[in-house]
Amino acid sequence: MIRLQESAPFALLTVLGFLAGVAAASAGDVTPIVEVEENVYTYTDARNGAGPMWCAGSTTLVRSGDRLFASGLETIPGAEPLNNCRWVLFTRDAGGWRRVRADDEGRTREPSPMAAFADGRVFLSVNPTLNQGSKSGAGPARPDVLQFQAGEPDGPPKSLAPAWKGSPAFTEHSYRSFVADGPGAELLLLQNIDYAHAEWTFRDHDGAWSASGQLRWPTMEGGKKPTPLRLCYPNVALRNRSAFFFGVGDIFEPNDAWRAYKRELTGREWDYVFCRLFYSWTPDIASAPFAGWVEIANRDATRGHVWPCDLWVAPGGDVHLLWTERAIDERLRAKFFPEAKQSESLNHGVVRDGKLILRQAVAEEPGEAAGVSGSGHRFHVTPDDRLFVVHRINAAGPDGRRTLENRIVEILPGGKLGRPAKIPLGRPFTNFFTATPRAGSPPSWTLDMLGERAGVPNAIGYARVRLGAPDGKAG
Repeated sequence: MIRLQESAPFALLTVLGFLAGVAAASAGDVTPIVEVEENVYTYTDARNGAGPMWCAGSTTLVRSGDRLFASGLETIPGAEPLNNCRWVLFTRDAGGWRRVRADDEGRTREPSPMAAFADGRVFLSVNPTLNQGSKSGAGPARPDVLQFQAGEPDGPPKSLAPAWKGSPAFTEHSYRSFVADGPGAELLLLQNIDYAHAEWTFRDHDGAWSASGQLRWPTMEGGKKPTPLRLCYPNVALRNRSAFFFGVGDIFEPNDAWRAYKRELTGREWDYVFCRLFYSWTPDIASAPFAGWVEIANRDATRGHVWPCDLWVAPGGDVHLLWTERAIDERLRAKFFPEAKQSESLNHGVVRDGKLILRQAVAEEPGEAAGVSGSGHRFHVTPDDRLFVVHRINAAGPDGRRTLENRIVEILPGGKLGRPAKIPLGRPFTNFFTATPRAGSPPSWTLDMLGERAGVPNAIGYARVRLGAPDGKAG
């Protein structure tokens, strides 16, 4: 396993060298204009541990031509957890949103990620349980990919029946990732197997599941024996058959003293921690193995919290990462590390040839303030390959009170940040997906957002935001 060794002088020199010669952004480079803001559907809490935003590293929103498609999660009346939901497919055209199909037979636990190609093919990753009737609890599942046609979304889908290496023991806890190379018309599906590894399968432009394999997790040292560090909620990308993976460790609290203390506080026997971020890649998913793991961030010492938010592969090959960090688990500070300082940050990094060459804060909250941790942050790419960060923040007003805002800021060539602009939404998003190129949607001057909005409980909303220059034209 490759570990990134960080030091303040190294980080400072790297950033200074990387930013040298870059001109500052002028004010008002991009003006976000909200054109549509509306609800898509409401839902009932299934009480199964998942929810409509559960597939955090993938997306449930795609664009194909002039149509948008969104998958929803609907709780089945009378069914018991865990597999007590069904997928629902929505589309939006000039007439607005409408529900076009739902799973009338299968039951599932998690939402269904989507992908799309420019030729009108739209894909839905599903994971129906093999349990019969209304049986509750865990159990085996059968992953599938369903293909729809954008021009006939009401028509029956076609099963693409993914091929896997051997006979993996899939369950309702899939933690799956579903991504597309839109220009190349190829798909990649990954699905976790317990705590050991992820199974993956690749569908090429000829329509064949022509390669499959396993991505083994990094190992955790220091215990009685090395154990796998399960990675979940990853941001995955596929580009010209190169594949990129950026995920967070999701494990049961390994520190005996901290686990016992948290059990006293919560009364629960379990407590999962998210303290370490890892990155890996392969130059050719069909023929080359994934490289050794690179550790991007580590908040283990004070049991902080990290989260992968997005990933973008630039035309020159640099891999841009977006993630959040919270320094401390406040419950443990007084007893175990009283001198530690709290902070939150939304971070941007660049990986080149397997090394993190840039790390910088896009937004930062010192002290006890909260507002930027978690997964509600994404990249947005325009047709001319400009890269923006769209994020959530609790902004301080003149009176010191904080209010939720969504903002957009450009990452300029060389890494320098432009000036952030507020997205003037009536109901800002607390968490959202976008029509991302990682799922095959084209880069666009339109920002499509789908997710949870402040003050609208148990509902998924949509906003269309045009990114314009100060003169009203595309930026």
